[in-house]
Amino acid sequence: MTPEYTNRRLRRMASMTSLVVAFFLVGVKGWAWLETGSIAMLTSAADGLVDVVASLVTFIGVRYSERPADPGHRFGHGKAEAVAAFIQALLLAGVALALGVESAKHLITPEPLSAIGLGIWVIILSSIAAAGLVSMQTYVVKRTGSTAIAADRAHYVTDVAVNLAVLCALVLERTLGWTRADATGALLIAAYMLWNARGMAVQALDQLLDRELDVDCRKRIKAAILACDGALGVHDLRTRHGGDRMFVEFHVEVAGDISVHDGHEIGDRAEESVRALFTAADVLAHIEPAGIDDKRLDHDLVAMTGPLGRK
Repeated sequence: MTPEYTNRRLRRMASMTSLVVAFFLVGVKGWAWLETGSIAMLTSAADGLVDVVASLVTFIGVRYSERPADPGHRFGHGKAEAVAAFIQALLLAGVALALGVESAKHLITPEPLSAIGLGIWVIILSSIAAAGLVSMQTYVVKRTGSTAIAADRAHYVTDVAVNLAVLCALVLERTLGWTRADATGALLIAAYMLWNARGMAVQALDQLLDRELDVDCRKRIKAAILACDGALGVHDLRTRHGGDRMFVEFHVEVAGDISVHDGHEIGDRAEESVRALFTAADVLAHIEPAGIDDKRLDHDLVAMTGPLGRK
């Protein structure tokens, strides 16, 4: 069983589990909101409803991203995961804004709650379920690097934080009689949801807009190339995250008097060294003689950003 096949099964398992848990939690929280009248519980239930939609988006995005390359998509379909993550961020932000407005209204004119004990137990049960799901998703993200699963995990990390805020609000209202605790907790939850949506959107856009990998990762790539016998230099390194894999292109410099066959072998070794750094990567090396004076992407980038620009 290849690592790529194992990763695909892990992504599918994680997306399906997330969907089942999302349906369960939104049902339980919706029932608890009807019983208690808590705006914080409504906020948590609404967040759960977003989780259901987000999990469906993840479920579809993960499966679409697994499609092999075809004549119309020769780089594959991996960015479908980033699209799914961006849709999740938009959904979360929209719900956060709507609930923030509703929470502010209840903060001004608070309403008494009922069946608070039931609400507390529902939140405890929901927290345990969400925490278990986050643990499983964390393992899958570490193994596969899936953007969509990472975005879905961010939803459930938010869900755990939301549950804790709701729990605090209900306990304060029950023990201290603070009638605005529920609305205050809901307003804080909405703000946290909005902040979390921003982070998810930024991460997804980094992939959709082909942002380079971080500086340390690029340094490791260059070191791996230069460690290959016969590689005298490397330039015009270009990288991007494709959702289910990394894409790496570079020019590797070799001695000008060797045969084309020998140069090709050096390029193959350099590509294999880079692939070994990632779970899955498409790597392309261009071979050229060392010391030639030609037009380079690196020169253009330095001209645009200065000598301290990103390299």
